Amino acid sequence: MPRKGENIYKRKDGRWEGRYIKGRRGTTKAYYGYIYGKSYKEVKMKMNDAIYLLGQNNKIEEKQNENNINFDSIAKEWIFEKKTALKESTVIKYQNLLKLYLIPEFGECNLEEITCIKINEFSTKLLHNGGTKGIGLSAKTVSDILSLLHSIFQYASMKGIFVPTFTMVTSIKQCKKQIHAFSIEEQRKLCRYLKKDNKYINLGILLCLFTGLRIGELCALTWNDISMEEKTIFVHQTMQRLQINGEDSENGKKTKVLISTPKSSCSIRKIPIPNEIFEMLKKVRTVPEAFLLTGVSSKYIEPRTLQYYFKNVLKECGIEDANFHVLRHTFATRCIEVGFDIKSLSEILGHANVNITLNCYVHPSMELKRENMSKLSELFTVK
Repeated sequence: MPRKGENIYKRKDGRWEGRYIKGRRGTTKAYYGYIYGKSYKEVKMKMNDAIYLLGQNNKIEEKQNENNINFDSIAKEWIFEKKTALKESTVIKYQNLLKLYLIPEFGECNLEEITCIKINEFSTKLLHNGGTKGIGLSAKTVSDILSLLHSIFQYASMKGIFVPTFTMVTSIKQCKKQIHAFSIEEQRKLCRYLKKDNKYINLGILLCLFTGLRIGELCALTWNDISMEEKTIFVHQTMQRLQINGEDSENGKKTKVLISTPKSSCSIRKIPIPNEIFEMLKKVRTVPEAFLLTGVSSKYIEPRTLQYYFKNVLKECGIEDANFHVLRHTFATRCIEVGFDIKSLSEILGHANVNITLNCYVHPSMELKRENMSKLSELFTVK
């Protein structure tokens, strides 16, 4: 027997009819579906099945709507949530990678549309034609872009949004770079030139050559970080120039100089100062708040300016052009040549482990290799 409120009733032609809400137009107006049968029981069963299937279809549609989120939306949500946990420099780097590469390519795509094939095509395009000059990006930069894409996919997946699992395995093979270090003769030339004029900036370059400081660490160094009692340098800050977004810029500037803590805790360290460098530092020491490279607290020299100055110095010395980082490579190489233990060297350089020191920075000279090989000749000596 039909029950009140079921919307099942017997028609005049003897058939039974059932009516159920199939959907709504707008926010209120309902439209109906109709079921017919020879008996109340048949219509009741058919209507239950129809209502169940309608519910399942609605769930699928809701799930599809959840997945109907474009990459631009989820990327902005991800960077917003990450802001408080990341260093400002890292946030700016990610924002630039999104703005320059990922958003233009995938911004309007739903996440499920970003397939492995599309990512591979995107990677190839970046390697061959990427960058402002269209000559291709380095493997390291492309790898960073894909790593960022991966992080955003992981975030979306944790929110219950479907992401094709095969997008997680795309990677770029990076070739090991040839790292240049000065020869002993080039190092002597550079030292002679820098010692001629005992100004702060020259002393700073010598300090890097004999302690392995990074350029940003040197630029941020103040006399307060140099202990005359312990003869040590306390490295706990770094300086860098960062790109800034339009809404954060002041007076239309596109970049700003930021002094902050290093990226990793391993980079915060104390470095013993070699005796000769220490004696030079004592002669020009000034107020604790002053920057080491300028001697005053109101003015600093940023990494880009120091890099230009260093290249001019190399030109004056007749040494082949090189990046400022060559001083760090040279320091590590000389340390190995004189028998430095790797663990001590790794801590002075601020590395997380000794493998980074050995694989990335230490390149024994051919002279040292010959010297070591010659030691084998003792095994062939017949007495």
